[in-house]
Amino acid sequence: MAHIGDLVAEMLAQYGVELVFGMPGGQTTALHDGISRRSNRIRHVLMRDERNAAYAADAYARLTGKPGVCDVTVGPGANLLPAGFIEALNASVPMIGIVGELPLDWLTLKEKGIASQGFDQLSFFKTITKDSWLVPSVTALPEMIRTAFRVATSPRPGPVALIIPHDIFDAEWDENLVKVAIDDRAIQAPFVRAAPTGEAVADAVALIARSKRPALVCGGGVHGADATAEVGRVAEKLQGLVVTSLTGRGSVPETLPYAAGTLNPLGSWAAIELIKEADLVIWCGSKASQNTAMNWTLPLPEQATITIDADPNEHGRTFRPTVSLFGDVREALRLIDRSLEPQSHPAWMARIAEVKEAGEAQKREEIASEQLPLNPPRVMAALAERLSEDDIVVSDASFSAGWIANFLPARKAGRQFLYARGQGGLGYSTPAAIGAAATRPDARIVTVAGDGAFSYTIGELATQVQQNQRVVNIVLNNGRLGWIQLWQEIFFKNVQSALLESQSCHPSFAEAAAGLGLKAFYVEKPDEIGPALDAAFAYDGPSVVEFRIDDLATPIHSFKRRMREGGDTPRPRPGTVYKLRDWKTSPTLA
Repeated sequence: MAHIGDLVAEMLAQYGVELVFGMPGGQTTALHDGISRRSNRIRHVLMRDERNAAYAADAYARLTGKPGVCDVTVGPGANLLPAGFIEALNASVPMIGIVGELPLDWLTLKEKGIASQGFDQLSFFKTITKDSWLVPSVTALPEMIRTAFRVATSPRPGPVALIIPHDIFDAEWDENLVKVAIDDRAIQAPFVRAAPTGEAVADAVALIARSKRPALVCGGGVHGADATAEVGRVAEKLQGLVVTSLTGRGSVPETLPYAAGTLNPLGSWAAIELIKEADLVIWCGSKASQNTAMNWTLPLPEQATITIDADPNEHGRTFRPTVSLFGDVREALRLIDRSLEPQSHPAWMARIAEVKEAGEAQKREEIASEQLPLNPPRVMAALAERLSEDDIVVSDASFSAGWIANFLPARKAGRQFLYARGQGGLGYSTPAAIGAAATRPDARIVTVAGDGAFSYTIGELATQVQQNQRVVNIVLNNGRLGWIQLWQEIFFKNVQSALLESQSCHPSFAEAAAGLGLKAFYVEKPDEIGPALDAAFAYDGPSVVEFRIDDLATPIHSFKRRMREGGDTPRPRPGTVYKLRDWKTSPTLA
């Protein structure tokens, strides 16, 4: 007998969903039965924790452009999804959560868990998704699935939740009465594309032509619009500075002479220095967030600006742009490319080369360090030597993002780096690697996490083993929460809640990984780095390489300078109010 779990599984398969990540419950077992009957078209990846299902689905979505699908049961399963959903919402990642629910006629008993595991799930998910729906009947379900895909993939993409009651999931599916039909436009984001007006494009092209030192800031919206080819063509004509946000890495190869790396306090010194010298900043698929806009010190008052974004709310959120190009990033760049004549800025390009070389000299000094515990740049340089262009690198939050951005270059255009920057929460890399490896089974996946972040999801290493995935997990272990220690030391002169070790507690991540069935290596000395990485890369399965690193190392350049120069940072006074800088209007170049 066909049931509604079959209907849902069939529609997912017709929408091109190959993988569903999650954990079953009694209320959602019909879905798993339906998926199992279609194993040649769609399969389920069993996770150890529902929150990690959302992170795995997030990686699937970023690498395919399709909505990542995760499934959880009612109550305890549902309430573990917020971290992954908020990451996807803030990072504009299309995602569909299929959530179990109590039977419809039990919904009045959900309060206080009178009906086991019940709570107001619809109100809960409304706050962390683009939209959420409770399915009221079998006949309504197909249209609600179509709506879920349309909303998840339409500009601006994001997560949605489809809450399906137990009695509906288990109901008989009469294929003659309830037909399956999909909207094939919503298989992949973006669902629709709009172009900016011709007048706005003409204004932007004229502004670019007047610029002497143009800069292009590429955000995650470049990858969301599949616009790296268009960025490359415009960048070649622009002949100016190109930098990216963390999620925008790979918009252009970072080996190009005008590419200066990642604009972020954790990112490239050259990018941070050069962006301040630009007379025009083009924000392309970037929402000029706190980190990319360097705590909103950018754009500078004298800098003209162009914003390119499909979300109308991003044009003027923290500054009024000189020109707004409201439309799909790819379509906007195509129109610019058609009208823009090749530019020439030899003095600006020479300045870019000069500052980049100064930054590289600083990095070479860090890489050569023989210090113990290990200096992270030494580890990351060795890792960079072993990465191929097709490997996928998954970053966890905090300092790991900076070490990756500074020392693992994006050698080709495309999304090869996955960052948890929508919310910036710890614990992203291990489950996201599962999603990435399941999506790209022929690729090698490399994660980089600190010991604090790695501790969050260590149980999912067993999933990597069970799925026999080619994942190399790099753990930079300094025995503490590095960011918190640095913050407490600089601003409060009192490190009191950052230590993850004590005299009686020295967690060994390599030993834990070996116990879960992975190949594991522990590295303390510089001459051990290369052999351990070689063995991990040669292994046809998941591995963990744990490096003991200096607990004072930081990729944040402003703190590095302060530490080198022996300077001090004034402590904030009690009652200090932190506020956004004044909103301003960008000028028009003369």
